[in-house]
Amino acid sequence: MTDDTFRPTELSDLECYDFLRSQELGRLAYHLLGEVHIVPVNYAVDDDNRLIFRTAEGSKLFGITMNDDVAFEVDQLLGDEAISVIVRGRAHLLEADSAYVAERVRLRPWINTPKFNVVAIDPNEVTGRRLHMHRPWRSMRG
Repeated sequence: MTDDTFRPTELSDLECYDFLRSQELGRLAYHLLGEVHIVPVNYAVDDDNRLIFRTAEGSKLFGITMNDDVAFEVDQLLGDEAISVIVRGRAHLLEADSAYVAERVRLRPWINTPKFNVVAIDPNEVTGRRLHMHRPWRSMRG
């Protein structure tokens, strides 16, 4: 393989959203009390390309209420290929009359705890890359 084989390939917006729709688990980065926190979140993408997730009362909800600037990352490693998509945007709590969207998308809590709050992330920027991994240590014998 040439060096060009290992260069990242940028994904189009359509490819990014197709990938996001094919996955269920990502990492939410949010601000809380002057620190950045990262937590795993199961999510779904709605018809408006918003990322939707449920959460209980707690630090995630408090953090996005105080500062709605968030990032969300989803990745996948299959063999020697990796895909990573990053969404930057604004998170907000959906009010009761809008929260019904969580019932229309493939979104169910993974942990059997009540999660009554539905949050949407409105993307400002979506970027994605496909990488062909060069891992020579896999063939080394020691």
